Amino acid sequence: MHTVEKVGGTSMTRFDELLDNIIIADKKDNEFYNRIFVVSAYGGITNLLLENKKDGSPGVYAYFAKDGEWEGALDKTLEKMIEINHGFEKLGLDVEKADKFIKERINGVRSSLIDLMRLRSFGHFNPSDYLPACREFLSAVGEAHSAYNSTLILQSKNINAHFADLTGWREFKVQPLDDMISQSFEGINFSTTLPIATGYVKCEEGIMNSFDRGYSEITFSKIAVLTKASEGIIHKEFHLCTGDPKLMGLENVKIIGNTNFDIADQLADMDMEAIHSKASKEMELSDIPIRVKNAFDPKHPGTLISKNYVSPEPRVEMICGRDDLIAVELFDPEMVGSIGYDYKILKIFKNFNISYIAKNTNANTITHFISEKTDNLNGLKEALSKEFKGAKLGIDKIAIVEVIGSNMKIPGFLSRASKALAESKINILGLDQCMRQVNIQFIVNRKDFEKAQLVLHQEFV
Repeated sequence: MHTVEKVGGTSMTRFDELLDNIIIADKKDNEFYNRIFVVSAYGGITNLLLENKKDGSPGVYAYFAKDGEWEGALDKTLEKMIEINHGFEKLGLDVEKADKFIKERINGVRSSLIDLMRLRSFGHFNPSDYLPACREFLSAVGEAHSAYNSTLILQSKNINAHFADLTGWREFKVQPLDDMISQSFEGINFSTTLPIATGYVKCEEGIMNSFDRGYSEITFSKIAVLTKASEGIIHKEFHLCTGDPKLMGLENVKIIGNTNFDIADQLADMDMEAIHSKASKEMELSDIPIRVKNAFDPKHPGTLISKNYVSPEPRVEMICGRDDLIAVELFDPEMVGSIGYDYKILKIFKNFNISYIAKNTNANTITHFISEKTDNLNGLKEALSKEFKGAKLGIDKIAIVEVIGSNMKIPGFLSRASKALAESKINILGLDQCMRQVNIQFIVNRKDFEKAQLVLHQEFV
């Protein structure tokens, strides 16, 4: 039996430590094998290729989409990639081979973008026809870079590493995602070969357009399911803890240890980088557990996410939240007793491809909480105002602090939480809880976001 293990970009940048902690460590001979590694691009590279995930500053794709100075951005990206290559020379990387590989890929991208510029200059091509493909092949370059380098380094240490290039570079045939992955691993003996796979897969569905920046976790999940792995392991630069160590203090948080896929979904809803919800779903259905480990604390078993785990004792497993949310509130005196009112609101949400994180209702008010980064927010507001002419539409910036646990049937829980927040002078603007009692969401002012987490963590953890 084998495992499929994913390594994120920040950890990939510290590849020397990955070798010592995970890939080689104290392993000998055949102990290197029966593992598949799925790697992300080195930290910051995808930001340079696309756009900065946090602040939105443009990368090559964003410049190209707006007729900006994309070639300069591409040159800057190549320089950074070569700089990374030379930083790994001490690990055994054949820098000449590595530089040649990435220069070929970047030059191929450059030629493609120049050709697209010529075509669009004739005015017969809409951006929607070619920009999604541009985003796809730009994304692929980062993972190909890191996976190829990793393979060369491991081969220099007499490990039979195999570069599993799923990016479909210069391949005209495009296959469904499952077929592309199955074919790529067909015939590989995992007991004697260590595949290093790209987090990006070229496929008919368009993995970037389907899952955006979460695509490498989809690849990880698909490989685990299709190769029938015994376990999926995600190596991060931190443990999955009861709260944010940077906010709570490392000495105050605890490693969760065990939880279930339901809780993983709640974390994904809060934009927590534990596991992409669509990635975890296939593994859950195939009964493949996921282990989240700290790449730099290799002896700790980490947190195991399994199908049926429920904490034997009622407890809070995590305090987390989001401060990038907007409350979209419709108040209408004619709402009470009106059948299908909510349906009409959600139909407009669907038309604008907008999902919500939480929802509150009463007799004449319905509030949906959505991401502030939502596209078409102005269009949504106009459509709601047009459809519900007699209603008052309110838009407010808010934060949600969420308490999560696989078993939170704690008598007096709500009273304790409300009392702790009130004593800290934090006003609860709204509340959301299902009867299953695996999470409760407190809607608060953004200024109280961090303080509310600290208060609830102190109360329950």
